[in-house]
Amino acid sequence: MQPATSSVHAHAATGEKLWKQPMAVWAVSFACVIAFMGLGLVDPILPEIGKQLHASKPQVELLFTSYNAVMAVAMLITGVISSRIGSKLTLLCGLVLIVLFSFLAGHSSSISQIVGFRAGWGLGNALFIATALAAIVSVARGGTAGSVILYEAALGLGISVGPLLGGVLGGISWRGPFYGVACLMTIAFFGVLVLLRGVPKPANRVSVADPIRALRYPGLLTMGIMALLYNFGFFTLLAWTPYILPKLTTHGLGYTFFGWGVFLAITSVFVAPRLQARFGTLRTTYVVLSLFALDLLVIGIFGSHEWVTIVCVIICGGFLGINNTLVTTAVMQAAPVERPTASAAYSFVRFIGSAIAPWLAGKMAIWVSPYFPYYIGTAGVLLGVLVLYSGRKHLQSV
Repeated sequence: MQPATSSVHAHAATGEKLWKQPMAVWAVSFACVIAFMGLGLVDPILPEIGKQLHASKPQVELLFTSYNAVMAVAMLITGVISSRIGSKLTLLCGLVLIVLFSFLAGHSSSISQIVGFRAGWGLGNALFIATALAAIVSVARGGTAGSVILYEAALGLGISVGPLLGGVLGGISWRGPFYGVACLMTIAFFGVLVLLRGVPKPANRVSVADPIRALRYPGLLTMGIMALLYNFGFFTLLAWTPYILPKLTTHGLGYTFFGWGVFLAITSVFVAPRLQARFGTLRTTYVVLSLFALDLLVIGIFGSHEWVTIVCVIICGGFLGINNTLVTTAVMQAAPVERPTASAAYSFVRFIGSAIAPWLAGKMAIWVSPYFPYYIGTAGVLLGVLVLYSGRKHLQSV
């Protein structure tokens, strides 16, 4: 298997060919953009949802917890489903679920209903996200490294546009962003239905146990645990920050996280491959995660100054973009198993952290202080660096 560094370096030399792809690739990539919008879409409307539905902050944070918890568990069955019905049908099923549950979330009358529908949304996202990268790899030009770049570009664009759309539509009504995603995902559904062709069914059927077995490989387990801990920082930033920026309107929160997402998109596509080629995956990841931890610590100490928080949030986007691309590439190389199985195993572990962090942030803010969650996030990210360093001998191939 070709090392990720040389693969990305080779890709950089022929970058102009990356964007010359079949329409099927763009159809799946567009759907990826909309799917990843769901990650930051609700950020600008969290305070408004709490206000309109008379919900406490920890209750509102459950929108992230239910979404990510279901995605974590569902990752164990995505391979089972896609290996039996094929990637295209799995993608379409995921898109249908996202359309249905995003619409129902917008039609909700209580916070518990939204939390429940976000869980259904998470199931749809799991089916789609776990299959999308494999689908892009199978029909794209440019090999695995090029496909990862396209996937990360879609991720970055979706994460950046999500808060902007949430801010714009949320300025009209907190229900608007949910309805907006339902409409866009309907378009994506028909794009994938019509344009995605020629994706072969997996040669072997996957069992529920396969992702668990894959975690027996120390390299993949190391990456998963690192990501679980890192997500304590990521989702503290994403889910709790709107509450320490009370002076910002829904539009203001949307613009802040739009800046964060744009920086994330730029660094994931243009900066990460160059850093990886020059310094290697592990060394770059150590530095980037350490800088991310420092950024969170600054928010924890100086977050009462609104401008400090806004600047730190946007800067964090750069660190997250680089890390996302490096880790996505590394996971594909971390164990001698099929890519969808490796992705499912890794995602199962990492989304556990994504589910716990928002709920914990809300509780810690009440029990200690509004800025204490950032200290927990800092500690989580630094522990992730230590885990990655301790397992470095199992990751020489990345």
